[in-house]
Amino acid sequence: MASQGSRTSSSRRHPGRPLPALEPDDGRETDWSGVRLHIVTGKGGTGKTTVAAALALALAAGGRRTLLAEVEGRQSIARLFDVPPLPYEETKVAVAPGGGELYGLAVDPKAALLDYLEMFYRLGRAGRMLERIGAVDFATTIAPGVRDVLLTGKVYESVRRRETTKGGRAAPDVERPVYDAVVMDAPPTGRITRFLNVNEEVVGLAKVGPIRNQANSIMTLLRSGQTAVHLVSVLEEMPVQETADAVAELDQIGLPVGGVFVNMVREPFLAPEALTAATLGTLDRAEVLAGLAAAGLGRRSRATGNDTSHAALAGALLQEGADHAARVAMERAERAELLTLGRPVYELPALAEGIDLGALYSLASRLSEQGAA
Repeated sequence: MASQGSRTSSSRRHPGRPLPALEPDDGRETDWSGVRLHIVTGKGGTGKTTVAAALALALAAGGRRTLLAEVEGRQSIARLFDVPPLPYEETKVAVAPGGGELYGLAVDPKAALLDYLEMFYRLGRAGRMLERIGAVDFATTIAPGVRDVLLTGKVYESVRRRETTKGGRAAPDVERPVYDAVVMDAPPTGRITRFLNVNEEVVGLAKVGPIRNQANSIMTLLRSGQTAVHLVSVLEEMPVQETADAVAELDQIGLPVGGVFVNMVREPFLAPEALTAATLGTLDRAEVLAGLAAAGLGRRSRATGNDTSHAALAGALLQEGADHAARVAMERAERAELLTLGRPVYELPALAEGIDLGALYSLASRLSEQGAA
């Protein structure tokens, strides 16, 4: 559930960056109405890809069409949605509640470069020849920044692509975006600013021509109200610090920071009164011993007649209670740190059974309830 105090009013959600009401608009009021490109990043191990998938499902609900694109070549989308490895084409991977459609795309730098050469230079077969002689491998693995330019460029094209629906005899044709929203499962926070800002460097290097124009268009989209860079964290010191650092870096280069998604949240095992007692070290040992005896745990020593097993178990339980209270206090402190960032905060629970397709639908529902989609 959303943490208390984590939601902000509409006037405070995006300081200095009003979000325009861009079509298409299905009437749903969310924290990100008007945003069409959702970029999801986070420290490794925080469940970034799972959150991106759940957000994409939530955005597709109600008959909308969403694209989930991955750019790290790990085929994570295929594994999450239990489908075969994705080819380099947009592939339907799930149906969202209300008849929506979710498509997946694993962006391949080599294929994206060939698309680029065909789109801007009409190379056709010549582009394939470049691949055979190794020029494409050189450009995508050795030339600085080219790989990231191609990856962001393919996602940009997916956001901007439009289709025309015939209106029939009495109605005009309707042009609309192919996708209502695009979610990018982006690189981790440690390199997200360099990844997203690489087109700015290209603009500075290429003074004229289609490369500069493309890079400039991508940066215009990334800096607009149609884009939000969301950050995924867990309630631990290092991920929270890396999230705060990423927010500062994104703000510094003018990229729009979205929400903070706190993943794998665990509820306290102890009731509030017991949690306070565990923190203070005042849990009732006699009560714990009585509970162990009532449960039939432990054995009475034949030599002394003392219930030493009960005593050992009680000591271990009291220590575990103190450790649990310390963890809860630490998580509350880290949550408070995230709230100081001034961004909408959403929380997703830790799922003991792991992540499967059913779990993704459950997480997507949680995000919708909190206003993230």
